[in-house]
Amino acid sequence: MMDILQGIMKDRVNVGLLLLRLFSGYLMVVNHGYGKITQGPERWERLGGAMERLGIDFFPTFWGFMASFSESICAVLLIVGLFTLPASFLLSVTMFMAAYGHVVTGKGSPELAFVYGAIFLALMIMGPGKYSLDRKFFPHLT
Repeated sequence: MMDILQGIMKDRVNVGLLLLRLFSGYLMVVNHGYGKITQGPERWERLGGAMERLGIDFFPTFWGFMASFSESICAVLLIVGLFTLPASFLLSVTMFMAAYGHVVTGKGSPELAFVYGAIFLALMIMGPGKYSLDRKFFPHLT
């Protein structure tokens, strides 16, 4: 047991990055992404309609799909540490858009979206860490 703890302490940054990826990715998929991606185009169009707040009133289904894609597929990629930089970028943009929507409409709290957004932005900046598929397949990038 002490050997495991000593190993974790020596590599705490990579263990910390792994935990951030695992927990934030899992919670995003289970609580937000899966339901959105599986409900299809009608749901995506409603989600994408939120872009009108920014003056973007074209292709609402595409924007809704992109939000659903990032909260589901990108979150799974984050869990396994594959394509971590683009996945965390899409997730952080989606979360900051969600927070903006809460702030503008006054409905719900933007706090959770800001926290997720900050986590995904930090992962984008720091990278996936040693315990990732990115490290295995793209060692020159990590």
